[in-house]
Amino acid sequence: MIRERDEVVLTCDLPEQKLAAGDIGTVVLVDGEGRGYEVEFMTLDGETIGVSTLRAGQARQAHADDIAHAQPIAS
Repeated sequence: MIRERDEVVLTCDLPEQKLAAGDIGTVVLVDGEGRGYEVEFMTLDGETIGVSTLRAGQARQAHADDIAHAQPIAS
């Protein structure tokens, strides 16, 4: 079960937000029934890129054996 402050991994591209499957974000709000999440995405130096509203199927919980994913952002 995904909870607030958990790290999650995108399972699909969100091109309108310049996010790609594999990007990692932090859950800042969970819908009361777990149907969706507000997820904050940041650069490695802590700059917030944006907060996205995701349906439950668009993200999965990050696991300790995942490999981190990185992509440059457009300025």
